[in-house]
Amino acid sequence: MDCVKLGTSDLEVSGIILGCMSYGDPDRGTHPWSLPEEQSRPFIQQALDAGITTFDTANMYSDGSSEEIVGRALADFARREDVVIATKLFYPMGGDPSTGGLSRTAVLTQIDESLRRLGTDYVDLYQIHRWDPEVPIEETMEALDEVVTAGKARFIGASSMYAWQLAQAQHAADLNGWTPFISMQDQYNLVQREEEREMHPFCLDEGIGVIPWSPLARGRLTRDWDDLSTTRSAGDAVAKGYYRQADDSDRAIAAAVGEIAAERGVSRAQVALAWVRQHEVVTAPIVGATKPLHLADAVASLELTLSDDEIGRLEQPYVPRQPEF
Repeated sequence: MDCVKLGTSDLEVSGIILGCMSYGDPDRGTHPWSLPEEQSRPFIQQALDAGITTFDTANMYSDGSSEEIVGRALADFARREDVVIATKLFYPMGGDPSTGGLSRTAVLTQIDESLRRLGTDYVDLYQIHRWDPEVPIEETMEALDEVVTAGKARFIGASSMYAWQLAQAQHAADLNGWTPFISMQDQYNLVQREEEREMHPFCLDEGIGVIPWSPLARGRLTRDWDDLSTTRSAGDAVAKGYYRQADDSDRAIAAAVGEIAAERGVSRAQVALAWVRQHEVVTAPIVGATKPLHLADAVASLELTLSDDEIGRLEQPYVPRQPEF
């Protein structure tokens, strides 16, 4: 699998990034549907075997156990210098509000905790999971710069915010000579395209790489829109907060994905991922996997190129909506 530079940085990521929210102790945190360690490790091995070198997790996923599982698996299956590890901070840990946010104390404390759980001296990409309205962005950016200067992170990234907020953060970094963000991890898929209005043009202009989360709309684009029969659909309380509109536009988009997949003789997932990947601003989509087929489809999507007509059929039913952070 080819690797590509993340934005204008020197960090190279694989064409598919494995999202590791699905791997964690189901008895810890807020993801009871997550796979325990013995079930998670084969997916990390399968990803490596397929050429996926980049793994994205977060400190809050299954209350830190995702980082632990990912760190141990990568230590067993790969050389540290051959993989890219990305993690995030913002949400409180273990139900303790004092551990959350983006204050200097939180940033400097949580990076050390993540490194301990991951079993590594550094992460390649340290990301803020959300915007913190309670902390001046200058405080956050200065603390993140300290993390990079100390060698605990090679680069820093942002996730799920308004374009004006990202611009404010980059301005603070530029003004003070601090490390800027090289990436934006945002929600982007066929049924949630609001990032096309301001965020993506800004990222293109500034050379910021985009690594979208939920490129398959949490699986909703891999089957008929009203099919909520999966285990995660039934048990993921967080997911129920997304894609609530369920209007005729969503159903029409999902139907178009199915029609093109049938015409091409490929899976719906491959079509939806190919659409995301073909946008100039996108560096690599973040894909979760709880079945071997999920990874196989993700890798196969790299070989699928949609025609202009197919892209038009997929995009035509979309109607504006509120962004979902």
